[in-house]
Amino acid sequence: MSKDIHLVLGATGTTGRRVAARLRLHGAAVRAASRSSQVRFDWSDPDTWGPILQDAVAVYAVPPPVPGPMNAFIAQAESAGVHQLVLLSGRGTGDWGSDSSFGLDMQSAEEAVRGSLLNWTILRASNFAQNFSEGIWHAPLLTGELALPAGTVPEPFIDVEDVADAAVAVMTARGRHSGRIYELSGPHALTFTEAVKVISMACGKPLAYRQITPAQYTAALVEQGLDTHEADQLAEMFVGMESGLIAETTADVAALLGRSPRTFAEFAAHAAAAGAWHAQ
Repeated sequence: MSKDIHLVLGATGTTGRRVAARLRLHGAAVRAASRSSQVRFDWSDPDTWGPILQDAVAVYAVPPPVPGPMNAFIAQAESAGVHQLVLLSGRGTGDWGSDSSFGLDMQSAEEAVRGSLLNWTILRASNFAQNFSEGIWHAPLLTGELALPAGTVPEPFIDVEDVADAAVAVMTARGRHSGRIYELSGPHALTFTEAVKVISMACGKPLAYRQITPAQYTAALVEQGLDTHEADQLAEMFVGMESGLIAETTADVAALLGRSPRTFAEFAAHAAAAGAWHAQ
């Protein structure tokens, strides 16, 4: 096993835990860090940064929840001898418009990464298919209805397994992807109505999608416990999606992996078999 440490931030999260597992299977020495893991990392606590960067040669990161911290983190990473950083970002970063509050955290992180001395690669991913099975849209589906401010503009949902495969392909390619930005999407775009229908068919349960306004969505999120700022940002994401900004599919998964990305139906079949939409 290589003695070079591959640091995975957010290692208990949706992508981080998958990236860490794949890197281990590649024979890499992995340091998995997050706020809740044994190796602690917190964007809001710079005292946790130095220890995890020791002996690290490569870092996988998702943007901090607020703009700013990535600049200081990268400075420490450069001083610690890190060579490579792979940042997971979102489709449309930097293109949402000056009047939108969504994506400022990702935009700030990307700017810091692109201005660094590291061998960097940015992976901009479409909305995760797994948002329906383990993320923010999962709990509503368990009640039988998903209500969002998304209309008829489709979204090329990407399977998180493809995102993790892409991240590991970059991290194990010895710098061949340095200075590149990849736009990762699924092979087909679906409306939310179509996506929920596919899930309903896969799990054998009657599920429905209902379109609501951004204001109604914000109010519902606040009622569920989110702060108003975060709720407004999520609503802003759907406003941008309705403009068609990120509706197109891309060929970058195939370019990185040499195969087509997984379809939404494949995701739904796998998640349904695992019992994702059956209450425990």
